[in-house]
Amino acid sequence: MVDRSDPAPTEASVRRALGRAASGRALDVAEASALLAARAPTLDELLGIAGEIRDAGLREAGRPGVVTFSKKVFIPLTRLCRDRCHYCTFATVPHRLPAAYLEKDEVLAIAREGAAQGCKEALFTLGDRPEERWPAARRWLDERGYDSTLDYLRACAVAVLEETGLLPHLNPGVLSWSELQRLKPVAPSMGMMLETTATRLWSEPGGPHHGSPDKEPAVRLRVLDDAGRVGVPFTTGLLIGIGETLAERVDALFAIRRAHREYGHLQEVIVQNFRAKPDTAMRGMPDAELHDLAATVAVARVLLGPKARIQAPPNLIEGEYDLLLRAGIDDWGGVSPVTPDHVNPERPWPQLDELARRTGQAGFTLRERLTVYPEYVRAGDPWLDPRLLPHVTALADPETGLAVEAARPVGRPWQEPEEVFGGRTDLHLTIDTTGRTGDRRGDFDDVYGDWSEVAAKVVVPVAVASDPDLRAGLRLAADDPAALLEPAHEAKALALFGADGPALEELCRIADDVRRDAVGDDVTYVVNRNINFTNVCYVGCRFCAFAQRESDADAFRLSLEQVADRAEEAWVAGATEVCLQGGIDPKLPVTGYADIVRAIKARVPGMHVHAFSPMEIVTAAAKAGVPVKEWLLQLREAGLDTIPGTAAEILDDEVRWVLTKGKLPAAAWVDVVGTAHELDIRSSSTMMYGHVDHPGQWLAHFRVLAGLQDRTGGFTEFVALPFVHTNAPIYLAGIARPGPTWRENRVVHAMARLLLHGRIANIQCSWVKLGDAGTVAMLQGGCNDLGGTLMEETISRMAGSGNGSARTEEQLRGIAAAAGRPVRKRTTAYGHAGA
Repeated sequence: MVDRSDPAPTEASVRRALGRAASGRALDVAEASALLAARAPTLDELLGIAGEIRDAGLREAGRPGVVTFSKKVFIPLTRLCRDRCHYCTFATVPHRLPAAYLEKDEVLAIAREGAAQGCKEALFTLGDRPEERWPAARRWLDERGYDSTLDYLRACAVAVLEETGLLPHLNPGVLSWSELQRLKPVAPSMGMMLETTATRLWSEPGGPHHGSPDKEPAVRLRVLDDAGRVGVPFTTGLLIGIGETLAERVDALFAIRRAHREYGHLQEVIVQNFRAKPDTAMRGMPDAELHDLAATVAVARVLLGPKARIQAPPNLIEGEYDLLLRAGIDDWGGVSPVTPDHVNPERPWPQLDELARRTGQAGFTLRERLTVYPEYVRAGDPWLDPRLLPHVTALADPETGLAVEAARPVGRPWQEPEEVFGGRTDLHLTIDTTGRTGDRRGDFDDVYGDWSEVAAKVVVPVAVASDPDLRAGLRLAADDPAALLEPAHEAKALALFGADGPALEELCRIADDVRRDAVGDDVTYVVNRNINFTNVCYVGCRFCAFAQRESDADAFRLSLEQVADRAEEAWVAGATEVCLQGGIDPKLPVTGYADIVRAIKARVPGMHVHAFSPMEIVTAAAKAGVPVKEWLLQLREAGLDTIPGTAAEILDDEVRWVLTKGKLPAAAWVDVVGTAHELDIRSSSTMMYGHVDHPGQWLAHFRVLAGLQDRTGGFTEFVALPFVHTNAPIYLAGIARPGPTWRENRVVHAMARLLLHGRIANIQCSWVKLGDAGTVAMLQGGCNDLGGTLMEETISRMAGSGNGSARTEEQLRGIAAAAGRPVRKRTTAYGHAGA
C-alpha cells in the first residue's frame, strides 16, 4: 500500500478554522482537517469549543452535566469471520476454538450472570458471515437447523429477551435492508463501525482492510443508510490511526453526518483509537496518539453538533479521562463487570466506581443508560418494535429515557401486543365529504429526515433529443416496438419520451394500433372493492399522504370482522375481487395478514383476494423471521389469490431512496414479486411517475419489468400511476414537482404499450388519478383496461385526488363509450366475467 500523508496545516489555517468553529460557522473538509492537527495551545482552544457544544446539547436534552454508560455483558457469538482485517485478534481460525459458535445455553449463561449483577445490555459481537468462508461454521449451523449465522443470532437474541430480560445490541457486521428488517424486532439497537471511508485502505495490497469484502467503504455506507431506512437506532464510528489521512478521517465524519441528517438514526458515534496488537500484520504500526484522539473527538463534536452522542472507549485511553471529557464526549460506551472486552482482551474495562470517580473529578455525573439511547426510548415508534417495548420500558425511566439503575432484568415473553381497533374507520366514506383532518401528519417535521439532504439528492437531467432519434424512434415503434427496450435503441426511446406536438400524436396513434393488434378493441374492467385495513404506518415514505401515526386524527385499524363485512358488502353488490393494502402497522400481529385472508374466504368463499404489496410481504416475513417464499406459501394456503405489484414507484434506487426513504429496495421488490410468480401467485405491475424522476429512470423501470416477465410470465397487467402531489410530503416540502404534465401522462401510457409489447398485454389507466376525460384520452393512446369499480379509494384521495372514490359499472361503460370502444367485464386475471 502506498503511504500517503496530508501536507501539514499551517498555524494560520488552524487559527482560521478555530475562529469559524468558535463562531458556529460551518466547516469544510480543509478547515476540519486543519483542526485535527491542532496541538497545544490551539488544541486547548479546540477542546473548549467542543466542550461548550456538548454542554449545550446536554442542557437541551434535559440532562446537563450527565455522562452516560451502559452496563453490559459481551457475548462473542462466534469469533470466525470471512474478513481478514490486519489489526484484528478477535477473529481467528476454527482449530483454535472449542466450537465454531457459542451454544445457546452458553449464551444464556453469560446473560444470566449479567442480569444477576444488574447488567441491562447483551452485546452480541461476531464475525461477518463465517459460514461463507469456513466449512466448520457451515457444518455447525446445519447440524442445528440454522440457515445462516444471522438466523442463529436472531434466535439467541429472542432467547436472551425471554429468559433473562437483557436488551440485545447486535454487531453482526454488514447487513442488507432485508436482514435489518429481520433483526429489528429482536434488538432495540444495532451497530457497525464505519471505521473509514478511505477506499484505498481496502483496495490496495498491504492496506489494513485488503482482502476483507465487508470492509469496502461503499458497502458500509450503504449499511448506514439502510439502517436509517429501516428505522434502527444505530451505533457507528471511526477507527483512527490505521493509515488514513486527516482529510480521509474528516470525510468519514461528513459521511456519518449526512446519513444522520437524512434518517436521524445514529444514536451514537464512537471515536476509537488504533492500538497495535501482537500476532497481527499491523503489530509494528504505532498506536494512535491520545492527543490525536482528543482532537478527532473534538472535531467530531464540532461537525456533528450538540445533539450527537459521542463516545470514546474508556479502556483504550490510558487513564486520560479528563482529556476525552474536555474534548466533548458524553458517553463511555458499554462497560461490563462480568465479561472482558473480547476485541481488546489485553485492556480491561475500568471498575464502575473508578469510572464514576474520574468522571466526577472532571465535573460530570455518571448515569447508566440502556443499549438504546434515551431519545429513542422516549420516542418509541417507529424506532422500537412493539414486541420489545415491554422489555425496554421495564428498565427505563419514563421521564428521562435513561436506565433505572436499581431495576433488574427479568425474562418476559417476546410477543405481539394486544390489537386495538377503531379510529376513523369511516374514512373511506367521509374522505369524499368532510375530507382529511389536515394536509399532513403530526410528525411531518422529523419523520421524513432532513429535507435539505433529500433535496440535494434530486437530479433531473436536461433532456437532449435529436430529431433524427425521434423520427427513427417512431419508425421503430411502428415496426418492432419492444425493441425500444434494447440498449442499442436507448436514444430513440428517450427521444420518444420527450415527444410533443405532431410527434406525440403520432406516438399515441402507433400505440393504439399496437393495442388493437395485441388485445383488440374491447375495454375491460373488473367489479371490485378496495379495502384499506389500516393506515397506521411509520415507514416515512416521502410521497405518501395516506400513512398516519397511531395518535393522528385520521388513523384507523379495521377488525377482522369489519374487513369481512366490507368483503361481503362488495360480493352482494356484484364484486368478484377485493384488493387489500394497508400501512406497515407495527402492531399488526405476525398472523394478521393470513387472518385477514381467512376471514374473507370464510365469509365469501368465492371472492378473489388480491392483496398485500411487496412491501407488506417482505416486512411481514421479516417480522415472522421466515423467508419470503415461506411467508407467501402461508398466505396462499390461507386463500390468497394474487398480489398487487404496487410499492414499485420507480425501480431505480437512485430516485427510490429520495422518494420513499424506508421502502424496500428495487432488488427486494423484484425478489418478492418473482418469488410470488414462481409460486403461481400472479401480480399486476405498476410505475408511479411525475415527482423527482426522469425518463431515463422510466426506461430503466420498464426494462426491469420486462426482464422479470421474461423470467416468470407472472404479470397480468401494467398500471401507470401519475403522482398525486397535493398533500404529498415531498411536494409540500418543495422538492417534488406537482405531478406529471398532460403530455407526460400521454407519453408514459403510450410508451408502456410499446415497450411492454409481447410481454404484458394489458395496459391499465387509473380513472382515480386521471379523471374520466383523462382516462378516455389514455384509452385512445394505447390502453385497454379501466381497472375496477373500487367502491372505496382512500390512498389517492388522501393525497388530494379530486376524482372520487368509486365508479359504477354504468359509469365505467360510459367512459369506454366516450372513447368509441366496446366494453367487457373481466376477472382479476383477465378472463371473461359474467354479464
